[in-house]
Amino acid sequence: MRLTLAEIAEAVKGEISLTSNPEALNGVSTDSRTLEPGQLFVPLVAQHDGHDFISAAVEAGAVACLSARNLEDASPVPIIVVPDTATALTDLARVARSRLEARVVGITGSVGKTTTKDFCSATIGAALRCWVSEKSFNNEIGLPLTILNAPDNCEVLVTEMGASAPGDIANLCETARPHYGILTSIAIAHTESFGTIDQIARTKAELLEALPADGVAVVNRDDELVMAQAERVLSSHQTSNSLLTFGLHTEADVRAEDVSVDGQLHAQYLLRSPWGSERVSLGVAGQHNVGNSLAAATVALHLGVSVEAVVEGLSEAKISPWRMSLDTSPSGVLVLNDSYNANPTSMEAALQALTQLSARQHYAVLGTMAELGDYHDPEHLRIANFAKELGVKVISVAEPAYGLEALPDITSALQSLSDLGEGSAVLIKGSRVAGLEHLADRLLEL
Repeated sequence: MRLTLAEIAEAVKGEISLTSNPEALNGVSTDSRTLEPGQLFVPLVAQHDGHDFISAAVEAGAVACLSARNLEDASPVPIIVVPDTATALTDLARVARSRLEARVVGITGSVGKTTTKDFCSATIGAALRCWVSEKSFNNEIGLPLTILNAPDNCEVLVTEMGASAPGDIANLCETARPHYGILTSIAIAHTESFGTIDQIARTKAELLEALPADGVAVVNRDDELVMAQAERVLSSHQTSNSLLTFGLHTEADVRAEDVSVDGQLHAQYLLRSPWGSERVSLGVAGQHNVGNSLAAATVALHLGVSVEAVVEGLSEAKISPWRMSLDTSPSGVLVLNDSYNANPTSMEAALQALTQLSARQHYAVLGTMAELGDYHDPEHLRIANFAKELGVKVISVAEPAYGLEALPDITSALQSLSDLGEGSAVLIKGSRVAGLEHLADRLLEL
């Protein structure tokens, strides 16, 4: 979105410390390493102080900066001084959102948010000018950046909404003001901060509560917790006059029938909907992605995208890195890289997908499932037993809670797999902190 310096200063209630006024700024960045020329740089104070990188941002092409410091004598570009840059980023995004005529889609859930977002990009983008959040930009920083970097002619804006505490989704909705609300799932995740599954459920349902009177709730018919929240919200708050369901359930509005999976874990199914029926062949691995694809298809179809275009989009969709990426090493080992993140629900789905691969031996190299709080030990042990029942040999990296001898690092795990060859399949999965994507890369070199 293009904004003038004066418009930005007014939106953030800031003071311009230099008088030069560049042409309209084209987008916003909080990272000097990825900033594009013509953007506004917003230095955030977190693990590092972004103010220390203003000079680097200017060198990269920033034409103005926000700052919580007065840098008039130190910066060659206009500086807008504000009390707090993170608050200013949100304020600026809310003004930008008010200028957008696009329909906004909000996506939340314990699993499947990013992949559903990627499917939305492919299906909605088949017929409409669609802008989606980058990577997993789903928090109080990522969501404003998604809005601020959307083009002015955007017709549909797809936002991902994560939460680590009650109220997080509601706050994001105040900025994004979604018209569509997709709720993919409710499961054990981030229980270290939430405490209970009920609190997770109510927090995810904040998206449905935020929808306007003419909004559309798009929810997973196969998830009982999701349906319970949808019914609670729609009956007590009456925030939406439209409910659409998706899933394998026979009563789902948009559903998948006759599901099968090929040797590359790509699912095929018959898509049934009020807008027509067509056969779908997903270009993404994992049978559990059927539900994510149906969620995206539901919104796209409701927006007027044809069934044929939706089906084509689903077949050509590209998902974000380290999610169900299946490759073969030079020695013939099948490597299923699902290392971006992990919780018990996604772990079960990945293990089941692993066993669908034609292989003599199935291994799972598992890192920790982080932020589970009191659920940490019992859920890790449950997953280890689940893998054993499936016939999968688990190799734990730095996580003793699986009840196995934990290898200390990635190098040790690689050594334990060094004798594998053709006929073996390996799943790599753990929470972000485990960093197991590096192991997947090294396995593919063997």
